[in-house]
Amino acid sequence: MTGTPALEIGGTHVSAAVIGPPPWTVADAQVHRSPVRADGTATEIVDDLLRGAAALGPRPGARWGVAIPGPFDYAAGIGRFTGVGKFDALRDVPLGEILAKELDAAEVAFLNDAHAFGIGEWRAGTARGHDRVLVLTLGTGVGSCFLDRGTPVDTGPDVPPEGRADLLAIDGAPLEETVSRRALLARAGAAPGVDVRDLADRARAGDPAAAALFGDTFGALGRAMAPWVRRFGASLVVIGGAIAASWDLVAAPLHAGLAGDRAEVPVVPASTAHAGLVGAAWWAHRI
Repeated sequence: MTGTPALEIGGTHVSAAVIGPPPWTVADAQVHRSPVRADGTATEIVDDLLRGAAALGPRPGARWGVAIPGPFDYAAGIGRFTGVGKFDALRDVPLGEILAKELDAAEVAFLNDAHAFGIGEWRAGTARGHDRVLVLTLGTGVGSCFLDRGTPVDTGPDVPPEGRADLLAIDGAPLEETVSRRALLARAGAAPGVDVRDLADRARAGDPAAAALFGDTFGALGRAMAPWVRRFGASLVVIGGAIAASWDLVAAPLHAGLAGDRAEVPVVPASTAHAGLVGAAWWAHRI
């Protein structure tokens, strides 16, 4: 069989696809998406992941790439989730061992979901050809990947601690208290059942409060990231994730916040929603 099987695990679903050999691209029709009970038991979560993987058919002896959010011991394949509101049941569970056995895999290679997305954008997307790129994924929180010629950088003076934007602060508070799905909904006083897309529709329809909410939120994100874009020497900033679907409301304030009094750095949307799968497949393939 050709291609590398990959899973991208999110808070509500798992996506699966077989990708490659190069070029590292995947079409919507090739991606299988199924629900995950992130607040379930370890057995329920594993069953959901295996159900998602089964959509690709049996692939004995394959190397699988798996993108998963942290905290996670990526080298050992063991969950370290505690009090993050999802996957807590996987704490200290040897997920790598379990998946390798159940999938009859030669190896299961894990990597951080934001890193997977960044690598996918660099290998087959908008970031291709840039030496230094910052890729942000905006959704339930702020994921980040500082890429140096396609390799994530998470140490050193040019990036935030662990290379994580979510550890930064803005206006004296953690960044994710301003820039996240829950922060947007809380600041809007949104009623149950209202989501970010509904706030975006209001802003487009001329609601000044909704428009100001997007402007303030993503201007703040730009201000928080501007010093790190400068220090890292990024020539491009790429935005992915669910909130990026409201690109028409995100782009201008984010760009203004990033630019400040310095030379402009282009800010562009990700080329595909499936970059995380591409990055996961490439990660496994490289071994």
